[in-house]
Amino acid sequence: MRYALSDTLVMSWRVMKRLTRSLDTVITVLIMPIMMLLAFRYVFGGAMNLGGVGAADYMLPGSVLICIESGVAYVGYRVFMDVHSGIFERFHAMPPAKSSILGGHVVVSLASNLISVAAIILVGLLIGFRPQAGLGGWLLAFAVIVLFSAALTWLGVFFALIARSSDTASVWNYIVMGLGFVSSSFAPVNTMPAALAAFARYQPITPVADSLRLLLLGQPTGNTVWIAFCWCIGICALFWALSVWACKQKQK
Repeated sequence: MRYALSDTLVMSWRVMKRLTRSLDTVITVLIMPIMMLLAFRYVFGGAMNLGGVGAADYMLPGSVLICIESGVAYVGYRVFMDVHSGIFERFHAMPPAKSSILGGHVVVSLASNLISVAAIILVGLLIGFRPQAGLGGWLLAFAVIVLFSAALTWLGVFFALIARSSDTASVWNYIVMGLGFVSSSFAPVNTMPAALAAFARYQPITPVADSLRLLLLGQPTGNTVWIAFCWCIGICALFWALSVWACKQKQK
């Protein structure tokens, strides 16, 4: 275990160095969610019925999720480039633990997403976001963010392993971002048409967005947090298993 952890840290450092050299990636991941938060807060916020919740308070969880969805899109691209540049096979022929090859990408994805989320929350505080959560609420919100990020990261890793081109390696991200907009991230579900509301209510991103909003505002969550946990853990476990299978197929 210590050997695998040590190798994962080395691989993570390698991926992190590549990430910091790509300033356009850093800017895109940070700027787009911040611009969306500002747009929904100042352009659309006053025209939307948010159920008595302030625009900044309502929009911030959705901006956090968009930030994560934008960040993990680059995981697929980086994994795809490793696979098709030949370095993937070279690592498998070398001593490092096999789990560290993909593990490095996952660790960096989680770390970079947490940094981006912290930046989004800071901007939210500057424009009027006023959280009411106690320590327990913040810890649960942090757990939701980590699990959601892990789930989407393994989703991205799997599609990168089976993709035939760099474009298709991250095309799944557009589907996830589409789900983000057809959810409670930026508008209450009950304001949508009946058919769309039914879809939005039972897809995975809605309970995640609702959980973050209720936890950060210090409101009762009911079963929402546990539903979000189940969705995130289920997606993470499924695509972790599929990624391991796809990785083994690449070695044959």
